[in-house]
Amino acid sequence: MNTFVIAEAGANHDRKFDQALKLIDVARDAGADAVKFQTYSSETLYCKNTPDFAEYKNVNKLIKSIELPREWQKDLKTYCDDQNIEFMSTPFDEKAVEELVDIGVKRLKIAGFESTDFRFVEMVASAKLPLIVSIGIGFRDEHLPQLMHVCSKYTQDITLLHCNNAYPTPIGQANINKIKWLRRTTKHTGAKVGFSDHTVSTLTPALAVAKGATTIEKHFTLDRFLKGPDHSFALEPQELSQMISNIREAEKTLTDLTPNKLSKSEESFQYARRSVVSKTKIKEGDVLTKENITTKRPYDPANSIAASEFGSILGRTASRDYREDEMI
Repeated sequence: MNTFVIAEAGANHDRKFDQALKLIDVARDAGADAVKFQTYSSETLYCKNTPDFAEYKNVNKLIKSIELPREWQKDLKTYCDDQNIEFMSTPFDEKAVEELVDIGVKRLKIAGFESTDFRFVEMVASAKLPLIVSIGIGFRDEHLPQLMHVCSKYTQDITLLHCNNAYPTPIGQANINKIKWLRRTTKHTGAKVGFSDHTVSTLTPALAVAKGATTIEKHFTLDRFLKGPDHSFALEPQELSQMISNIREAEKTLTDLTPNKLSKSEESFQYARRSVVSKTKIKEGDVLTKENITTKRPYDPANSIAASEFGSILGRTASRDYREDEMI
């Protein structure tokens, strides 16, 4: 199993090109598979008269101050290619989709706030690239069939990310059991399922992987105390590394679903199991009873009877002589 880990830089470049490059370096060094930015403009994202909400004041001015300069995208993609990490960016308008397709991105992402705007979803999906969609605020169970219908017209490579759109998300509201519901509900579609995590925990994504997430997305920053709306709930470099290490460890616990198969590390410990042994001297033809047989360690897979078979051999006759304390 290989979880696809997206290190979400978002707006944490602060419109400084060197800072954007440093974010890419951090994501690469932490072991992320992709680093993702966001491509939007205040004019196409919010109405001019948008009121203040949450902690956001003068929303249009704020968005303008954190836009990714679009002329950077090609250079950031080239730098990512050189660093052997995938470049991604979430598009928020039609021009952004065209720009990202033109520079050769491998996949597109739809943000949670946009996942019920099916006009927008279809516009992004029509690029016919693998698609990752966050299932976020306002998304109801009945929206899922329509979302899948729109996306599957253009691509069969669809990943749905369970997402809580609170920044940060309290641990108690992460609800990673939703991943199991998504897997069960979309099983017939072939869609993959993941987790876009907005908690500040380095452990929650690993727990999501244990629940079946195949993609993890997580915000990160160079410094949580930098100014800007996305820094405060993002992981710092060492935390991002720890998170990915936790994910890789979780993957190792899920490597084999074959029932009853021993792991390589267990094979040498088989001898610590119990087998059926003679309690007293037994002669050929004697009936095996609780008085003359018992169970003890060790167990030899090739030359002994497992303790679990004790009841089934009671009443049988010995096929040969046994010394006291000898494996039957």
